[in-house]
Amino acid sequence: MIKDNQQYFNKLHVLIDALVIIVSYVFAWWLKFLSGILDHEVGVLSFEFYMRALLLIVPVYILLYYAFNLYTSKRVQGRRLEFSNIVMANTVGLLLMFAALFTLTSYNPQYRNFSREMLFYFYVTNIVMEEIVRLLIRRFLRSIRRRGYNLKHILLVGYSRAAEQYIDRIQQNPQWGYNVRGVLDDNIARGISYKGVKVIGSIGNLNYILPQNSLDEIAITLGLEEYYKLEKIVAECEKSGVHTKFIPDYGNIIPTRPYTEDLLGLPVINIRYVPLSNTFNAFVKRCMDVVGSIVCIILFSPVMLLSAILVKATSKGPLIFAQERVGLHNKPFQMYKFRTMYVQTEEEEQKGWTKKNDPRVTGVGKFLRKTSLDEFPQLFNVLKGDMSLVGPRPERPQYVEKFREEIPRYMIKHQVRPGMTGWAQVNGYRGDTSIRKRIEHDLYYIENWTLGLDVKILFLTVFKGFINKNAY
Repeated sequence: MIKDNQQYFNKLHVLIDALVIIVSYVFAWWLKFLSGILDHEVGVLSFEFYMRALLLIVPVYILLYYAFNLYTSKRVQGRRLEFSNIVMANTVGLLLMFAALFTLTSYNPQYRNFSREMLFYFYVTNIVMEEIVRLLIRRFLRSIRRRGYNLKHILLVGYSRAAEQYIDRIQQNPQWGYNVRGVLDDNIARGISYKGVKVIGSIGNLNYILPQNSLDEIAITLGLEEYYKLEKIVAECEKSGVHTKFIPDYGNIIPTRPYTEDLLGLPVINIRYVPLSNTFNAFVKRCMDVVGSIVCIILFSPVMLLSAILVKATSKGPLIFAQERVGLHNKPFQMYKFRTMYVQTEEEEQKGWTKKNDPRVTGVGKFLRKTSLDEFPQLFNVLKGDMSLVGPRPERPQYVEKFREEIPRYMIKHQVRPGMTGWAQVNGYRGDTSIRKRIEHDLYYIENWTLGLDVKILFLTVFKGFINKNAY
């Protein structure tokens, strides 16, 4: 059996990375000076001069890979995060090389002739090759783990919802290479099993199991009512030297990703992580909203002008329909849309959502709703700061009051600015669709916000967010 020796694997990984760096660098030199694919250029500096730089580049890049967690176990690092770390490590490496050349030029004028363009080719090539190599390593590990090799053997301490959820995820992802040997619990009879994983004894059996040294990890999955046993179990596990982790059974209290902070040595668990509560993140997003809304207003002004003319020409009433919605921190604001319905009384407006073939919607209004052109005036809401380009869609006050009682965690969506488009909308949850599913997607967005995710949602909106089969 192949043992899971992370230290040995890391050494091998470092050697592979060093080889990849060298190959990428030599290929970049060939591409610049010999290939003829690009503008052919005779190098002022010799091949040997360029190659001597590798004596510094290779160790610096390996250190950067360590700094950006590229030697973290593949079991716990996702592919997208790994690729992001590869890009960041190489970007820092490129900046360091430019800085070094700038400094060295003042001591040796020869470095002025060192091709910066070649270094950029190396930057791109190395990112691509590192990603390919890591994908191949992942495929190899997945293959041998499916055949029963390179496994981590785990014992669960405590039968709870957390234990069941942990078993579920391990069995759904055999490529992780985890094998659950069994569960110890004081309240469940020996022999009872969950999806093939049996209760093999009481928690007291740890004293006999741990000295056998046949386990890679202990996962403590106690139920909430048994947390008083935690300190003793942790002390017993750590005495044996077996790696121990804690999977808390508070899924019904904290159903999503919490985060911790250090309060002068006191760990504090925050129930929900909201990246946009960070001042810098909020500032960056607001800058994007202001610039983006101004650009869109200018870019789509002909479309908005034509829509305005059609609305005024085909029905009586105001051009813009302003409706109260609930926004950031539960504060109401007036959201703008092109009017798509015949003028109604306030009571008629409160009747409910628009249905298919709703007689209240004008002919032009049906087209504007179907193509989402009626939403364009909300660019001015974004400019004012009531809304964002991307975020959970805002709802009317009466529905907020209704859903806050019916749907758990509904009100969390108001911790960020509402958006013109959102993660729920680009995944098909618009109009007359599941509110619960919509909230699940909104919460995912709130807790996983990045500038890149905003760009992705805007990109998807262009291709599949405008035309909406559920818009009536």
